[in-house]
Parts: sequence; structure tokens; C-alpha cells
Amino acid sequence: MNKFLKEFKDRGYFYQCTNEAELSNLMDSEKIKAYIGFDCTAESLHVGSLLQIMCLRLLQKNGHRPIVLLGGGTTRIGDPSGKDKTRKILSEEEIEKNIKNIKDILKKFLDNNDPETKPIFVNNYTWLKNLNYISFLRDIGKHFTINRMLTFDSVKLRLDREQSLSYMEFNYMILQAYDFLELNKKENCALQIGGSDQWGNIINGVELIKRYSNKQSYGLTTPLITLATGAKMGKSENGAIWLDEKFLSAYDYWQFWRNIDDRDVVKFLKNFTDMKIEDIKKAENHNINDLKILLANETTSMLHGEDAAKNSEQAAKEAFSGNSLGSNLPSIKINSKNIDDKLDIIDLVVLSKLEKSKSEIRRLIKGKAIKINDKVISDEKLIITNEFFKENYLKLSIGKKRHFSPGPICVGLSTISIFRISPLFIENLSCGLKILVIQIPE
Repeated sequence: MNKFLKEFKDRGYFYQCTNEAELSNLMDSEKIKAYIGFDCTAESLHVGSLLQIMCLRLLQKNGHRPIVLLGGGTTRIGDPSGKDKTRKILSEEEIEKNIKNIKDILKKFLDNNDPETKPIFVNNYTWLKNLNYISFLRDIGKHFTINRMLTFDSVKLRLDREQSLSYMEFNYMILQAYDFLELNKKENCALQIGGSDQWGNIINGVELIKRYSNKQSYGLTTPLITLATGAKMGKSENGAIWLDEKFLSAYDYWQFWRNIDDRDVVKFLKNFTDMKIEDIKKAENHNINDLKILLANETTSMLHGEDAAKNSEQAAKEAFSGNSLGSNLPSIKINSKNIDDKLDIIDLVVLSKLEKSKSEIRRLIKGKAIKINDKVISDEKLIITNEFFKENYLKLSIGKKRHFSPGPICVGLSTISIFRISPLFIENLSCGLKILVIQIPE
């Protein structure tokens, strides 16, 4: 078996392939170009897209050249695959901003220096925006039958559930097939890789290329990755695990991987790190917490760099040691005037965003789950005074895994202006403060 395909399987990336034996022979005999598409519906990708990114890295590792298709055109339509309803259509400005940001994220994961393997970034809007509808129907549409299109899951599931499917969305699979045809003509792209839910769309592209130009192309899909709990990869209780530090700090990212279910650790070392398979097998018998730290460091280094991974590990050690305020922990700055205005423990927790519900905060206090400077708080009416701050820092903890350091106190400022690393903007709080939250780790 071809080296790329063997590792693709060993790492758990493989789900389905068109004409696998022929693709294996082709990749043995020459270096090919393969593409993966990313619709730009958000300003950042999240870890749900990470398996596809790892496929791009594996292509480069084996000397093949990846093409990254940023769907500036198809984002304007919306992929119905796996969706229960029509996606919100974004403005031109939003889509262009998303494209730029997603491209920057992908560059962090990929080698951009080797001219033989550096990624080719394309935007399908460049060829979709000027399509002539009549010509497109005559030249491309004739190769598709409604009978066949109705059998694909992206369409069939919506119709079976009696959920509306717009004609606009119905056309998405044709446009994706056309993307593959364009890349085959322009870049000699021989392979499309995508998630298992894209199988029907990929097959359409392979068949369109065959009918249109009598060339052979291939499709390869990855399985749907879920957590051991059954939850969808990329989501957490507090929202998406973003790959952009503006929305999720390096520390939070590290914590996500550190707190992965024990059952997922070895699998995710294969899926989401560059560690050799044989090294992962050797490490399987190690202490599970050591493996989790290894996973967190490897994944965080890949996205945010080695220093960020080391700092995150150190911050976690400080936070959970019980004898440190956690100087490496992310913090917010608060106005000292708010201390004078009798900021209570409940408002402080709300300010930190560790919990939003005041009733839930009261329940946690009764359950002895909230600590200040590692001391349990039992009084829900406790007033936060300057005495709680050590060297202008206070450590707030909820449960065993969630720590937050508000401080240092900023004297004489009516509002606080600090670097915004999280998208959370809080204003008109009960203490009257406007504040930018740097980070709230889980």
C-alpha cells in the first residue's frame, strides 16, 4: 500500500475511497495535488476541522501538494450536508474577513516554505461569480439527474424529515462537483479529501470530471470524529473550541486537550499529533495523566507554538498546586473603585464568567465548590475587600479544574482598556464596570 494511504489508515483518518488500489499506485508513481474545501461561515475554524487540517499536513509530509479551497462562492449558498435548516447567508464583507482569518489559521499548521509542497490557496468565488446560468446548465447541469441527487444523504435526510430544502441549497452539490472539475483543469488536482458527510458531493465531482474530460480522479473521506461521551468534536459545554486565539486562548486550548476523556487520549494522539505511530504505541502504558499532558503539549505547540504550550502547562500546575496564586494564569483587571463599592462574591463570579447564573453560583457556594485563594467560600454575601488580594492578585476557583485570577487592581481608571483575547465584552455589570475579559479557562 502507498505510504501516504497506509499512514492515513494507521492514524484513523480513513473512511471511504474511490478506486483505492488505483489511487495507491498513482501516489506511488508521482507526487499529486489534492484538495480539501473549507466553507467560510465563521471567522475561525474550530477543532471539528482539525482532522482535515491534519490530512493536509500528511500530504505535505509525503511530498504531495495540498490545495486549500476557501469557499468564498459556496459559502454564499450554504452546504445542506448534516444541516437541519438553511444556514444564515453572510454579507460580502463578513465572508471576505472570514476567508482572510481562516487562511491565516491554516498557514500556522502547514509548511509554507517548500516550493514543492507549499499549499495552494484558492477561492472558488473567482470562477463561480461569473458563471453564465444558461451555459452552466447546458455544459454542467446535463451531467446530473434529479433521481440521483435525491438519493444523497444531504438531500434525502432533509426531505425524509419533511424539513425545507431550498433550491439554492439543492444546487450546492453541483457547485462542489464543479469546483473539483475546475481544480482538475487548472491545477491538475487528482484527489478530493473530505468528511464522510461529503461522500456524495465528492462522488459527483469524480463522475463529472470523467464525463466532462474523460480523466480519472479520486475521492477520499475521513470518519466523523466524536468524543467518547458521544459529543461532537469541536464543541464543549461552553461553546466551540476555536483555533483562533482571539476567541480561545492558548491556555483554554491546552486545557481542552488536557481534560479529554481517558478513552480518547491514545486515539487523539494518533489523530491530532505528528508523533510516530510506533512512539504512540510505546507510550500507551504510561500514566494516563502524563499522556494527557503530552497530548495537550503536542496539539498546543502545533497551533500556538512551544512556548505557549509550556506556559499553559506551567499555569495549570500553579493553578492546581494549592500553594500558588497562579501568576501564569490569564487575568482580568478590575477597577479598585468597585472594591470600595462592595463587590460581593456572586458579582465577582459573574464578572469572571466562570458561571452566569446567580442561582447556580449560590448552589455552588452551598456545595463548597467556590474558593478564593484556595480557601472555600461558604458565605454567599461575602464582600470582596482589598485584603483578599495578594500582590494585587486574587485567585478564584470553582470546582477542581476552573481557576481565574482577577487583577491586578487598576487604581483611578473608570474603564479598563487591555488586550482583547476573548470575544467576550461585558458592560453595565452590577458593579457598573465596563471590562474586557482576557480569558476564562474551564
